[in-house]
Parts: sequence; structure tokens; C-alpha cells
Amino acid sequence: MDLETGMSMRPLALIPLALALVLFAAGCSDERHPTAVEPPGPHFLRWAGNTAPLFTTGDTSLPASDVGFPMASLSDGGLSLDRNSATFWAVRGEQRSIQINYLSFTGDTSSPFLRLTITDPVYVPGRGDLAPGDSVEITVTIDPSTIKVSLDPTGTLFGDPAQLQISYGGADGDLNGDGVVDATDAAIEQQLLGLWYCEGEGCAWTKIPATHSLADKAFTAALAHFSLYAVSF
Repeated sequence: MDLETGMSMRPLALIPLALALVLFAAGCSDERHPTAVEPPGPHFLRWAGNTAPLFTTGDTSLPASDVGFPMASLSDGGLSLDRNSATFWAVRGEQRSIQINYLSFTGDTSSPFLRLTITDPVYVPGRGDLAPGDSVEITVTIDPSTIKVSLDPTGTLFGDPAQLQISYGGADGDLNGDGVVDATDAAIEQQLLGLWYCEGEGCAWTKIPATHSLADKAFTAALAHFSLYAVSF
């Protein structure tokens, strides 16, 4: 009787030990294979041909000029051009715009790339608040590899939002960069593509509200401040 009782209790005594071993193994598995994985950043669209096209720029009152050939500032509110950057003066209380066009990688067509309109810059980092009539020099820098722009001074704030329109037509339809324009690119354009921003180099990218025009292959957004912007998915 005592032998039978001892034999029947031994399996029960082993249950807590077996359970502890299972929990220990599960804990070790979690350490080797953590479930928290940092999400990847967006996929940036690249210029067709993997080279930046030639850019031209101007506004409604000034003639267009090659960005690739530097020129002096034309006037207060005029343009200063240098390589992939363009500068102009924004004035609080006055509408100022800049439009940048690009030549296709084949060099036979010209299309709009970016248009920026500013009427109410109210604060500039390092300077403080702007009074009506005060001006600030704005710099638009285009990334030579991807469809991405930097708007400076970073952190400039606007009372009435600045209006930014940026086109992704320079990718020439190959949105995922695999060298083929196909149904995958069409699905990306219609379902995934968007306008993203980042506060500075090395920062996290965030998708922002923007109006998407499939006909113009462009996004338009109202900007409360300046930072980095890119067409991505």
C-alpha cells in the first residue's frame, strides 16, 4: 500500500518542475528572438536613370534660369541659383512663390517638379518672430539621388501655412526601382505612395496629409513649418 501510494505521488511531484522547465525555455526563446522589431523606414523614389536631371527655376515675375549655372540674386524677392539649390526671399504679408522644373533624363521634355508658395512666415530659428514686412531667405535643396527636398531654414514657422506641391514624375513610372514599369508600380502609386517628412538627418520619417493628383503625379500639402520632405511609400 505504501509502495502504491509512493508511486502514484511521484508524477504529481514532477509537474511543478516540468512546468518550470517549460517557462524557462520560453523565457530563453524570447531573449534569443525578441518580438519587438523596429519598423523599416519608407522607400524613397529615385530619379529615372539614377541621376539627378537638370533643373530650371523661376517665378511668375522672373525668367527661368538653369539651376546648374549660378547667378546672383536679381532683386529683393529675386532668385539665387546654384546646382541643385535655389534661394529666394519670403516676406511676411506678401505672397512669394518659386517653381522648379526638371528636364527628363533623356533631355527632351521639361516638367514641373516643385512649387512653393509662402505668404506668412512668422518665426525663424535664431532670429525670433518676424514683423509684417520682414523677410527671410528661403533655400530649396533637391536631393540628387532620390525625390526628396530640404526646405530651410529648418524650423521656420508659418501663420498661414506654406503651400508645397512636389511631383514624382521624375521617377518615370518605376516607383519601386526594380527597372521595370508594371502593375506593381501602379498599385504602389494608387494605394501606398505618399508625402513624408523628417525633422533632420537621422530622424524618423512620418507620412503627412497631402492631396494626391494621379493626373499630375504630384502631392500638395499645407506646411506649418520647414523640414525635409520626400515622396515615399
